[in-house]
Amino acid sequence: MQIAQNSVAAFHYTLTDDEGQVIDSSAGREPLTYLHGQGHIVPGLEKQMEGRVVGDKFDAHVTPEEGYGVHHPEMMQQVPREAFQGVEDIQPGMQFQGSGPEGQINVTVSKIEDGVVFIDANHPLAGKTLHFAIEVTDVREASEEELQHGHVHGAGGHHH
Repeated sequence: MQIAQNSVAAFHYTLTDDEGQVIDSSAGREPLTYLHGQGHIVPGLEKQMEGRVVGDKFDAHVTPEEGYGVHHPEMMQQVPREAFQGVEDIQPGMQFQGSGPEGQINVTVSKIEDGVVFIDANHPLAGKTLHFAIEVTDVREASEEELQHGHVHGAGGHHH
């Protein structure tokens, strides 16, 4: 069976950046299982998964536009240190959740300088080309319940 709209696919992956540094991997874990065509993985990878079958091994390169988006400088701000009440030690790389005009946002601290905290609301992988090494491990038809709920149930998926 080929991966197609509304099929359930499982795959092992290693994600690296342009320098070959590993960002994430399923090594030593269960494969990632998802409902194809529902936007559960980045669009560029989902397109390259289409038509694949169990046993396929391939490299997928995903541009920022089809991954986590381009980096938007306007999503970087400077916030007074006092805005982080209750947090004693703020370090670059720390992530916080806050409220913005669009609702909840996640921000990453990029630096701290003279009592000012520099935060970035871009996804940490925004602006980066994603390099995946993929091995498809399973493809099956989705159940009616999975299609109604919009996600995978059971092994590698959601449990109600």
